[in-house]
Amino acid sequence: MKYAHLIWKNLWRRKARTFFTLLSILASFATYAVLSAVNVGFSAGVDVAGADRLLTIHKVSLIQPLPISYLERIRNTQGIEAVTYASWFGGIYQDPKNFFGQMAVDPESFLDLYPEYRLPEDEKKDWLANRSGAIVGRQLANRFGFKVGDKIPIQATIYRKRNGANPTLWEFTVSGIFDGAEKGTDTSSLYFRYDYLNEGMGGNLGFVGWYILRITDPAQAGAVAERIDGLFANSPAETKTQTEKAFAQSFADQVGNIGAIVRAVLVAVFFTMLLVAGNTMAQAVRERTSELAVLKTLGFSHGKVLALVLAESCFIAVLGGGLGLLGAAVVIIPVVGKALGGFLPVFFLPAKDLALGVALVLVFGIVAGLPPATQAMRLRIVDALRRV
Repeated sequence: MKYAHLIWKNLWRRKARTFFTLLSILASFATYAVLSAVNVGFSAGVDVAGADRLLTIHKVSLIQPLPISYLERIRNTQGIEAVTYASWFGGIYQDPKNFFGQMAVDPESFLDLYPEYRLPEDEKKDWLANRSGAIVGRQLANRFGFKVGDKIPIQATIYRKRNGANPTLWEFTVSGIFDGAEKGTDTSSLYFRYDYLNEGMGGNLGFVGWYILRITDPAQAGAVAERIDGLFANSPAETKTQTEKAFAQSFADQVGNIGAIVRAVLVAVFFTMLLVAGNTMAQAVRERTSELAVLKTLGFSHGKVLALVLAESCFIAVLGGGLGLLGAAVVIIPVVGKALGGFLPVFFLPAKDLALGVALVLVFGIVAGLPPATQAMRLRIVDALRRV
């Protein structure tokens, strides 16, 4: 570190050029961090989907219901350890813009199949005892300020009650607020009791939206899926069974291959910035040709000159890239994530992408500085002094 002062002075010899190069690198790595969060948001649920869970939906479309009578036949199928079901409610809370998922589920079996939803035991007991009770995710609770005991009125768009002054108004009591076991767990939805929905519909609803199955051996997922679908082949409501991860990925793919788009944008950004940073370092070396000759005259080896120029390049890359990653992770992503809370339920910079960003900063500094550093190393003292 005894040459740190020399490196620092050389960098700030052209203050405006160094400042704008730093700003460009900062913007590039901030863009990388935000786009990584976007990729996580659009692929929410894919990485945290249970390897031992399958989903059974109607073969035609997810919006087509399945008979509740399928439950026992699925439960008794070889390879099935547990099964639950859910139905999309699709109501409106105060304003159509306040979109969030609302699903009718069987409480006990649902919590059993989704252990990543962490609900305090007393709140779980309250949900099981309260017919109109519901649980909401932490992100949803923070978004609207929901607390345990609050009443949530939701205007139905699909299910109309069989009786009551306002058949489209359903009221739920917040029995609990659940957290996710992992940061990528979606906690932006509301779950209420299927028996409450069935009761409001006159007790003869007779169908569900989809079934969720836990299998004994994830390696046999394909065989179990074929077995399930074979049970209902040629029936009025044929089924399509697939892994939960495949189901989540199919939803993500509906908006395109976000991962490929993000990678293409980042390659373009980094390539452009590599040229900018490389040109900056090349200009800095050309301006100091005589000084480099003097250093070599004083006994600086080729390797030491190479290291000094590379250190300048890496320093500016680490400073700009580090500030970009830090600023995005601490300021930009939380602000943007809050603004997109109703659209992208999960929005954060994963640790693996942050680690990759740090590695890219170092690679960026080395690659941008290597050509001018090599040029400086090969510089002959006589040739350099002749240019003065």
